[in-house]
Amino acid sequence: MLRLSGRAFSFLALAFWASLAGADTQIQGRLERVIDGDTIVVRGIKIRLNGLHAPEWNHPGGPEATNWMRATYGGQRLTCVLNGERSYDRYIGICYGPRGDDIAARLVAAGLGRDCPRYSGGRYRQFETADSRRFQLPGYCR
Repeated sequence: MLRLSGRAFSFLALAFWASLAGADTQIQGRLERVIDGDTIVVRGIKIRLNGLHAPEWNHPGGPEATNWMRATYGGQRLTCVLNGERSYDRYIGICYGPRGDDIAARLVAAGLGRDCPRYSGGRYRQFETADSRRFQLPGYCR
């Protein structure tokens, strides 16, 4: 008999549900790890925040964005709505803090990330600041 850990079972269940065409999957759990400003881990699942561009941890502004995410949401319970798409080894979704705040919008408003209009449809543009606009958008955002 095959035995799965809770984390492995959660991952397999999520993979099944997320594979359904057009299905949004909601997960809730504590922010376990911050990889960089736009990639986090919740319930063992790596999530790329949809429509957000934040610098990589090893680029200018990256350590600040990563540390801000850790300090602001580390260990807190998040709700993430995954859209069924994947980018590399990450699921794509929008995550909300314990008070329902869109964590990507807050990172942009803090001047540590930018709206990635190709994927956001402009959702975060209104939150951009002069500080956030210093980050050049990668080609995939245009």
